[in-house]
Amino acid sequence: MKYYLIAGEASGDLHASNLMRALKEEDPNAEFRFFGGDLMKAEGGTLVKHYRDMAYMGFIPVLLHLRTIFRNMKLCKKDVVNWKPDVLILIDYPGFNLKIAQYIKQHTSIPVFYYISPKIWAWKEYRIKNIQRDVDRLFSILPFEVEFFAKHHYPIDYVGNPCVDAVNAYQNNHPKQPDPFLAENGLEQKPVIALLAGSRKQEIKNNLTRMIEASKSFPQYQFVVAGAPGIDTDFYRTYMGPDTHIVFGQTYRLLQHSEAALVTSGTATLETALFKVPQVVCYYTACGKLVSFLRRNILKVKYISLVNLVANKGVVTELVADGMTVANVKKELESIIEGGNQRQRMLADYDRMLQILGEAGASQRAAAKMVALLRKNGKR
Repeated sequence: MKYYLIAGEASGDLHASNLMRALKEEDPNAEFRFFGGDLMKAEGGTLVKHYRDMAYMGFIPVLLHLRTIFRNMKLCKKDVVNWKPDVLILIDYPGFNLKIAQYIKQHTSIPVFYYISPKIWAWKEYRIKNIQRDVDRLFSILPFEVEFFAKHHYPIDYVGNPCVDAVNAYQNNHPKQPDPFLAENGLEQKPVIALLAGSRKQEIKNNLTRMIEASKSFPQYQFVVAGAPGIDTDFYRTYMGPDTHIVFGQTYRLLQHSEAALVTSGTATLETALFKVPQVVCYYTACGKLVSFLRRNILKVKYISLVNLVANKGVVTELVADGMTVANVKKELESIIEGGNQRQRMLADYDRMLQILGEAGASQRAAAKMVALLRKNGKR
């Protein structure tokens, strides 16, 4: 069968590539065409547009790139229709993907599956109407989403979380070896604290400078930045201190060898927890007091990090908007490094969160359900 996939950022590229691998096991004749990234490309098929040419975040960057966004959307609609896939599989990225779903539903009979659902439980709950109208089947990777969508009379499939798969696979294939990691990256014989400042330039600009400033209070550690795909070293150097290191393409390896981490909210918070690395969630934004007010009064959830959302409790501290100050970062980091008063409590909460997420195998379960549904409906 022919599968068209759309992923618009690095995490989507990772999870889509794992799904593609699983689809090939279920359907040896699988053909792929996609908007995505290098990991998807490595699985085979045709890469139509790379996500680095699509990932714009925030009102101003989106406004400045509207022409490019509309051009990408037009290309995608036309390409899906012309290729005539047996199914369109959307991976997260709702601002783009829900518009594509609407177009495909209006103009074709191609079934639309959504893997990694839009986070409408946090805000923009009105999008449930778009999903009910334009998405044939939704595959969830967060257990609490089942209850939320059931409230809207839209049944979904919880297949497990692909981060569990990815981290388990990495750890099984890469035994922890601190000395080679330090030597190969020119690092010192000091414990490591990882800095995961986001995957987009605006996130990095907003968060990394404050993380670096806080790091000056911990000379006994070395701070290492996880470089995001598509962002070059020169951009990072604008915001990094001379003593800060950076590694590219080694985020999991970095987490594996870290004692603690400062993490911008997103999938990285969950991955950090799966590596059992205590963390502080840091997400600075301009107009912090206004953003904090809007968060309290508009967001429909108590937390922004996936760790806390899955556990339904404050496992990790979230320093958001005006709460993301250098002083607060220093205070919270002090509490989770070795000997800190919150470290063991956080590690125990990680274990309970992992039980909620369930066993590995999300990609395989999603692929099996997708192929079975397609075959049930006459696809071969």
